[in-house]
Amino acid sequence: MPYPLSIAIISKNEEANLRRCLASTAGLAEEIVIVDSGSTDGTAAVAAEFEALFITKPWMGFAAQKNHCNDLCSQPWILALDCDEELSPELRKSIQSFFESGDDRRYVAAWMARRVWFLGRWIRHGDWYPDKKVRLFFKEKGRWEGHANSQVHERLVVDGPHTQLKGDLYHYSFTDMRHYLDKHLGYTDVFAEHELAEGRGWSLVDALFRPWWRFFRAYVLRRGFLDGFPGFWIAIATAFFTFMRYSRAYEAKVSHRKAGV
Repeated sequence: MPYPLSIAIISKNEEANLRRCLASTAGLAEEIVIVDSGSTDGTAAVAAEFEALFITKPWMGFAAQKNHCNDLCSQPWILALDCDEELSPELRKSIQSFFESGDDRRYVAAWMARRVWFLGRWIRHGDWYPDKKVRLFFKEKGRWEGHANSQVHERLVVDGPHTQLKGDLYHYSFTDMRHYLDKHLGYTDVFAEHELAEGRGWSLVDALFRPWWRFFRAYVLRRGFLDGFPGFWIAIATAFFTFMRYSRAYEAKVSHRKAGV
C-alpha cells in the first residue's frame, strides 16, 4: 500500500533520467508531483507513464521552484528527489520501514547518504561520499532556502528531530568529464557573484592555499585514493575549481572596481 507520501520533483528536459528515478519509487507514494520549467523533450510523456501530476511553471530559481512543488503536494510527508537520482533497494526499504515502524511519529525528517556514479564506477570516498542529504520530511516543517537567481546552494531547512535512513540515494550527476567541467564553470560564476554581493574581500591566501587543502582533504584524509583514478581525478578537479572560484572572485572584484560601482 502507498504511504502518506508525495514524491516532489522539478524538471526540465529530463527524459533521459526521469524514468529511472520514478521507477525506483513505484508504488511507494500516494502521488508524484512534477513541476516542469519548459521541457521540449519527452519528459511529460515519461511523467504520464507514472501517472504523475505534471505542472508547467516558468523558472523561478531552485528554492522557489521546489517550494512551489512542495505546496502542490497533498500528502503530509514529502520525498524530494532530483531527476538524476534513484532510490537504491536498501534505501527504498528504509523508507518503508520509516513509516511501518512509527518513525513518522517520532521524527519530522530523515537524511540519507548520496552516492555518485562517475567514470564507470560508484564513488565511495573523498569529498563526494557520504554526501548527506535531508530529503524525506514532514511537509509543514520543511522549506527550501536559497538565493532567487542562484544555480546552486539551495538547501532544505526542517524544524525538528531528524533520523538517518539506511541505504544510498544513487546520483547520476555527471555523464562524463566534459559535463563535470561545464557544470562547474557555471558554479564559479555563481561563487564570484555571491562573494561580490556579500561584500567579501578577495584573499590571496585563500586562492593559494585552499586548493591544496581541498586536494589533501579529499584524496588523503577522506581516502579518495581508494576510488582509483576517478578518485584522483575528482580530487584534482576539486582543487582546480577551488582555485578557479577564487580567481573568478578576483576578476569580478577588478571589473567591479573599474566600472566604478
